[in-house]
Amino acid sequence: MDQTIYLITLVATVLILAAAFSSLIAFRYGAPLLLLFLGIGLMAGQDGFGLVFDNAPLAYFVGSLALAVILFDSGFSTPVSMFRQAASPALTLATFGVIITTLIFGTATYYLTDFNWLESFLLGACVSSTDAAAVFFLLRAGNLTLRDRVRSTLEVESGTNDPIAIFLTLTLVHIISIGNIPETSAVLTDIVVGFLRSMGVGIIAGFIGGHLIVRLINELKLDTGLLPIFALALSLLLFAATGTIGGSGFLAVYIAGLVAGNTSLRGSKSLERFQAGMSWLAQIIMFLVLGLYATPSQFVAILPVALVLGVFLIFIARPIAVSLSLVPFRFSRTENAFLSFVGLRGSVSILLALTPVINGLENGPDIFNIAFIVVLVSLIVQGWSIGPLARRLSLLVPPRSGPLEKVELELPGSAHHELLTYTVVPGSPVTRGERIPRWARPSLVVRDGKSMKLNEYGRLIAGDRVYIFVHDRYPRLLDRLFASPAEVDPEDEDFFGTFTIDPNKPAAILEQIYGIELRPEHRDLTIAALMRRKLEGFVEYGDRLPLQSIELIVRDVDENGEITALGLSVDPPAPPPSVPVYVSLNEALDRLRIWINAKRQSRG
Repeated sequence: MDQTIYLITLVATVLILAAAFSSLIAFRYGAPLLLLFLGIGLMAGQDGFGLVFDNAPLAYFVGSLALAVILFDSGFSTPVSMFRQAASPALTLATFGVIITTLIFGTATYYLTDFNWLESFLLGACVSSTDAAAVFFLLRAGNLTLRDRVRSTLEVESGTNDPIAIFLTLTLVHIISIGNIPETSAVLTDIVVGFLRSMGVGIIAGFIGGHLIVRLINELKLDTGLLPIFALALSLLLFAATGTIGGSGFLAVYIAGLVAGNTSLRGSKSLERFQAGMSWLAQIIMFLVLGLYATPSQFVAILPVALVLGVFLIFIARPIAVSLSLVPFRFSRTENAFLSFVGLRGSVSILLALTPVINGLENGPDIFNIAFIVVLVSLIVQGWSIGPLARRLSLLVPPRSGPLEKVELELPGSAHHELLTYTVVPGSPVTRGERIPRWARPSLVVRDGKSMKLNEYGRLIAGDRVYIFVHDRYPRLLDRLFASPAEVDPEDEDFFGTFTIDPNKPAAILEQIYGIELRPEHRDLTIAALMRRKLEGFVEYGDRLPLQSIELIVRDVDENGEITALGLSVDPPAPPPSVPVYVSLNEALDRLRIWINAKRQSRG
């Protein structure tokens, strides 16, 4: 018995370490990390090194707990400003987008397989949600700085669409399991009522649970080392309790994380670090378990149809769902194309595909195997092409600053304040003489191992360690002073234009100097106000506004979103090429309108 314990521990730790080391490969070569985790599980499994793991209920249980941990961390690390910025389009994608994907993919499944309609839609529900971890690891590994609006929409969508897919999957599994399918109207009524109850209870429980977590952590005088464990246990308690009363536990923990992460919380920095580590561990364990459970030898029979369905999901189902969902929102053609393509499927799809197996559905194993292959196709096709597509669509912006060496510490009794420790890096603004604001004067500077007072250190030099006690609203402003110079790709050197221009100057000077024509009501506006009006009120770093022979580019914005620096190009680059597969509904209607007008003119 003792030897068995040691053997199981040895195998488990070796697999986890192998998965952790594989992240180095992923960062170096930009490979989808989830694909590597699954690959390690497959190699260690029955058709690889011979480890037999066929306990579907246990795999689902482990995966569900891991997903709850991941979703709590996802909410905890999402700034409320990002959520507000992207809430409407992201939540539309997370609800209507998931439902549309399920219907379109399910219809294709029905005509390509021997599944009945309900089983086809069940497979569609399993693969209808995107995987946030896979998407954002690739963005980090590829050093891709996406436009804020696109990145925020992707992140919020990925964090909120899992509960909808889970609800649809469990509902369809239940209907198929009972065998006695009621009338269509009764089915739709039950689904709608069940959906509203599950989501409603999940939302309410999430808000209440999030505030309770914050209050308990702030009121109870627990040891600092216990706080992260206490918060994790409370989030899992909320997950279980919400599910017990019929709500969506996954939605509840995401909202609780969002509430806790955007509230003044004792020990928030240590909580962030602990949550990040637990989220990584949860992902590794979940992916390894799902990879171990799969049996590649069973893929052969269904491989052709699964490959076709994987390609159909990437190039047809997801783009249609995104285009229809984003009709009310003014995303550009290139943004729509990128959002359509970056819909990587991952662990949640495989986890949901276990439910037909657990419930003993006749075609459960085939549903699981097809879903597994669809995920592999998504990771291989989309995973390696996110960077090139983002560059092709001109959705990348040069980073504002380079790497930063910084440590954040919370001090007892210092509400809303924290101690920041910066290591001065070569080339940073402070080494070039940039002044540190008066409200952030260093409390201590350590140079060559010696402590120096405020009036002793003179100009900061590379290698200095600077300690600053500051209000928690200001760290982002200081980061720019201590960051290294950004390494701008040669292709991006002209990104912000050849000239600078004062955003507070009247727009009429553009007419006088560059000969462009403005509407009378636009001449009295400032250039910044003109850009805001043209861009419909929302302006962000990297925004571009073509105006006939010139182009204005936002070089920087302040904390309130006001333009503080503008660039101007007198030779604007050609617009990014279109991606024929991904044409938004608005673009398709515009093309149809142009074609109809051309036909009318030719007849006239």
